[in-house]
Amino acid sequence: MNRTPAAFSFRGLALPALVATSAISALGFVWPFLISTPQARPQWLFALAVPSALLLLFASVSNDKLDTKSIALLAVLAAVIAALRPMGTGAVGIEPMWFVLILAARVFGPSFGFLLGALSMVLSAFLTGGLGPWVAYQAFAAGWIGLGIGLIPRNVRGRSELALLALYGVVAAAFFGIAMDLQFWPWTLGVDTHLSYQAGAPISENVDRFISYHFLSAMAWDLPRAIFTASLIAITGKPILHTLRRAHTRAAFFTPIEFVKVQASEREKEERAAQ
Repeated sequence: MNRTPAAFSFRGLALPALVATSAISALGFVWPFLISTPQARPQWLFALAVPSALLLLFASVSNDKLDTKSIALLAVLAAVIAALRPMGTGAVGIEPMWFVLILAARVFGPSFGFLLGALSMVLSAFLTGGLGPWVAYQAFAAGWIGLGIGLIPRNVRGRSELALLALYGVVAAAFFGIAMDLQFWPWTLGVDTHLSYQAGAPISENVDRFISYHFLSAMAWDLPRAIFTASLIAITGKPILHTLRRAHTRAAFFTPIEFVKVQASEREKEERAAQ
């Protein structure tokens, strides 16, 4: 079975930048479970660190070998996803952007998927006016979803591939819901409810509080998001994958662009000689 090569891969300085910035972002999500003193509430530190990490990652990628065809394709797909995202505004869990991200990451590779997910969230925030410290968290969460597609073997095709992608869509939908709750939970409910984050409380207590908060507040979003994403992948996955793979082949990402001098015809040579 022929494999479709990735359009872009993290290499050089971009790879350690990805690891470092992802680690910073991960701490920005899970810090409530790592703090043991009541006075320590470093959420503002991470609220500043995570956007800085995202900018650092984009800067390191821009200095790597991301060719013009990959940039053009990334821009087009990011625009499509950014345009799809507002279509689900006001509808519980109806978010058509995720199936496009998952299918595109499947065809063009997990590294490309990370960039696509992160860039799409940033672009969507500009289009909808939803700029804020949460954008960087959303960008990393979407980027990790695109990156995680690498867990599915590249040589799987046909119905098995669609089934695995649909299952991944369910997992990705649940992951995004948990990630978004993690960033809001410490400062959303205050400190006087049985679901609130309690600085200095045992880790097990805060984990129980978060699980209760998530299931009570987000399952109405997570379940429809998972069902909608998996259904779109199952219904439209085959033709979209075929179209994206055809575009990948025609783009010839690994074929360098060369300008070849066309040989003049015999008639042109005679005309030049007569002159």
